[in-house]
Amino acid sequence: MFPLHVLTATAPFYEGMCASLVIPTVDGDYGVLSGHSDTICAVVPGELHFTRPDGTVQAAAVAAGIMKVEKGDVLVLVDSAIRPEDIDMDRARRMADDAREQLLQKQSIEEYRAAQARLARALARLSVRTKYLGG
Repeated sequence: MFPLHVLTATAPFYEGMCASLVIPTVDGDYGVLSGHSDTICAVVPGELHFTRPDGTVQAAAVAAGIMKVEKGDVLVLVDSAIRPEDIDMDRARRMADDAREQLLQKQSIEEYRAAQARLARALARLSVRTKYLGG
């Protein structure tokens, strides 16, 4: 077991003990277990899931951020984290459609990257909701 702190830009998502953690990174899913070496890595939009001490698995759709493992303590800072049961499928679909439309528009590179980020967040939410609760 190790202490896990998942914090979003607006509020703590989870703070407590954890048996295992898997986060989405640019190189794919990255797993953390007790005794993991110190590290820092970038988090990309996708599915984060961890196992609590009682064996239950908690999942969330997360936005971009960073994870730090230091002296056995794990800190995950992300822009947003949302549980599958809190994801509004219709809203996520609208967000994805809007982002896809914005990607087709002539715009600055900053606007294009912002639309890409919105699309990635929306697709992560749709994927997590579908995987854990169905469509």
